[in-house]
This record gives sequence, structure tokens and C-alpha cells, in this order.
Amino acid sequence: MPTDDLIALARLVLAGGPVLCRRRLLERYDTPGAVLQAGINAWRAGGLDDAQIASLQGRADDEALPCTLAWLDAPDHHLIGWHDADYPAPLRNIASPPLALFVDGDPSLLWRPAVAVVGSRTPTSGGRDNAHAFARSLASAGIVVASGMARGIDAIAHEAALAFGEGTTIAVVGTGPDITYPPGHERLRERLAIQGAVVSEHPPGTPALRSHFPARNRILAGLTLGTLVIEAAERSGALITARQAGEAGREVFAIPGSIHNPMARGCHRLIRDGAGLVEQAQEIIDALAPLATDLANALRGRLGETESGAMAGTGGTPPRLDPDYQRLWEALGHDPTGMDQLVSRAGLTAAELSSMLLVMELDGLVTAEHGRYQRKTGFFTSTASTTQAEGQ
Repeated sequence: MPTDDLIALARLVLAGGPVLCRRRLLERYDTPGAVLQAGINAWRAGGLDDAQIASLQGRADDEALPCTLAWLDAPDHHLIGWHDADYPAPLRNIASPPLALFVDGDPSLLWRPAVAVVGSRTPTSGGRDNAHAFARSLASAGIVVASGMARGIDAIAHEAALAFGEGTTIAVVGTGPDITYPPGHERLRERLAIQGAVVSEHPPGTPALRSHFPARNRILAGLTLGTLVIEAAERSGALITARQAGEAGREVFAIPGSIHNPMARGCHRLIRDGAGLVEQAQEIIDALAPLATDLANALRGRLGETESGAMAGTGGTPPRLDPDYQRLWEALGHDPTGMDQLVSRAGLTAAELSSMLLVMELDGLVTAEHGRYQRKTGFFTSTASTTQAEGQ
């Protein structure tokens, strides 16, 4: 059964209306339960309108509440609110962050480095090949592939990431988290929930409404470090996502195409406007390093890790490492090592290693070049040396 605080958060979400006032109430009172206990005068002073107040008092039609609580009671179903430490850090910085996210699947994926892969609903054969190749390459590098579960480029990107053994992918949808849209993607949605995550700001049971999809795109852009547009007409949802990514301070990439292909015109427009022209996935990975630094710092804080960094220089040793980081440290060597070999040595997934390597690179423990990693020169290379240096 959902906790009292989770029930209170669900009620705040279901109150609907403008989000900003409800976010501010959560900031003021810290928890959803405290917001509900504050009462009508506090709600009104906080800017809630009559309809929202009626909903919180239980006077409005609240058939959605039992449906939402039943959904939350199922395994691997989550509701992450603005007040929650697990609310994704990148999403807090967009112009209109959602009050909460319903997640069917693994919510930790929302904290991992991700790239949105978007494009035409009716791609050319070349566009389909590019979507598959780029998504698979990103997934193999430990990057979460994010998209919107739509037909065309979206679905191809999800499928390519899922097909890679350790690949992870998330779908940000414009319906409730329990609704499959478009019809025919039921199997894809099931696999996304098992191997990745389906994310929505809308409560269970919410149907597909035209107005939801541009709003959905802002979340997709906000959760990711960058957006890759594969193919897009001059007027398309993919260009909306790209624009919102740029407004959020994220990188935008586009693949050029033939001047005779109408599906390439949107990409060419983006490139003229300053988007990065890319020909291979590694160019995206290299370009996202500065933004990944911000995410890694936020992740370090969330995990309670110290930011003291490593003691560089001759005779320096890495800081005390938890077991997973120690396994990764032991798997690394002086020679550059690729992700596949690290997965085999450390017994961790590529997605896990990607986030860990990023943190260790920021701490000065490892260096990375062309997707290969090695211990930074000047550190002890054995567990025994580390143990001695720490006085154990």
C-alpha cells in the first residue's frame, strides 16, 4: 500500500491546474503530507485556485485517486515528486519542470547520462539505418537512449537500445504511464518497462491528447544531456524537442541528408541555426562531456559521496572506494580499456560503468580517450597499496 506521503503527493498531482503554485507549496512545507495538513488558508495563500482546493478537500470528482493508488501499489511503479531527492537534477533546470513523474520501471535511469534520439514518424530507409546505428552505439557506450515511443525514429531508437544486451532506454510519454500510444506498441512498452523505464507527468488512465505531446517534449529534452535529430521535416515535433533542448542549455545534434530529401530539411535548418553536425555517435559522446560533469556532480551529492577528489601526483592513492568502485578500479589498467572489456572484468553493466567512470574521471582517478579508459598516471595500481596508504 502506498505511504501516506505518496498518497498526499498523488492528491497534489491530481489537483491539476498550474504547477508552479503546487511546487512552491512543496518547497515551503517540505513534504506532500505537510502541504495537505496546512489547510485551505495556506493553499489559497499559496495561489491555488478554487478547483484545486476543492480537489484537495475531496469535494471534486476523485475517481482518479483509487486508480492512481492501485497503479502505485504494483511492483516497479513509482511516483517521484519535486520535493524528493530522487527527482532528476537536470529536470529541475528547465523552464517548467513537472510537479512529479510517474515511472514504470527503473527510476535510477533518470540520473544516468542520456541522449534523446528523435525524428520523423515516417523515416526513409537511410533514416531508419541511422537511428538504429546511432542508438546502438550510444547504448554500447553506456548512454541511456531516450525517446517518446512514437512510430518511426522513436521506436527504432528504443528497439536498437533494447537489442544491445546491456543497453538501457527510457520513453517519455504524453499519456498516463499505463497507456500504450500509439496502438500497436504494446510489446515495445512492456519491454521498456522491464529493461528501462516509461516516464510520464500524467496520472494513470490519462488518454492521448494533442496538447500533451509538445509538453512531453520539454521533459524529454530536460532529462537528457543532448538531443539528436535523425530526420525531420521543416515542421515537426522533433524540432520542438530540439528547440526546447537548446532553451534548457543542452546540446543539439543533427545528421545531414540529401538536399532532395524533404525529411532532411529540418536537420539542415537546425545545423544552419547552430546545431552540431554529426556523422558518428562518438562525436556526440565527446561533445557532452561538460554537461555530463554537472550530472556527475549532482549524482555524487545524491549518493553522499565526497567531492574531495583524488590526491594526484607521484605516490598519490585513490580515495576509499565502495565495493563496486573498487571492482572497477581493479578492472582498469595502465593501457586503455574499452567498455566491453570493463563490463567483462568488473561484472557490472555498461550503464552502471558509464556513470561510475564519469565520477572517477571528475575525481582525477581515470582518463578517457575515444571511448577507452585507463588509470590516471601517478596513482597506486594495487589494492594492497591503497590499503597501506589508508592505514588499514
